[in-house]
Amino acid sequence: MNVYERRNAILGVEFDRYVRDDSAFAARIPRGAQIVLQLPNDPKFNAWARRLAKRQHEKGQPVVVVTIQRVQPPRSRLILPRLEIEAA
Repeated sequence: MNVYERRNAILGVEFDRYVRDDSAFAARIPRGAQIVLQLPNDPKFNAWARRLAKRQHEKGQPVVVVTIQRVQPPRSRLILPRLEIEAA
């Protein structure tokens, strides 16, 4: 997997989470649309993503370009972990 494929995969997972959590945003996306993820400061990735989208596009399929301003660092989803230190 090259750097663009990895970046696109990560952005895709985050986009899926965002859409799942924001139903109003999700409702604006046409059914069956092709999603093209873009980053404002990465023209090489953007060009790669658009080329990929063009190769995969089906006739009549709506295209939605999503520009992601930034991605926050990953955080743990653990809630109140508890430590128990046992004697060595």
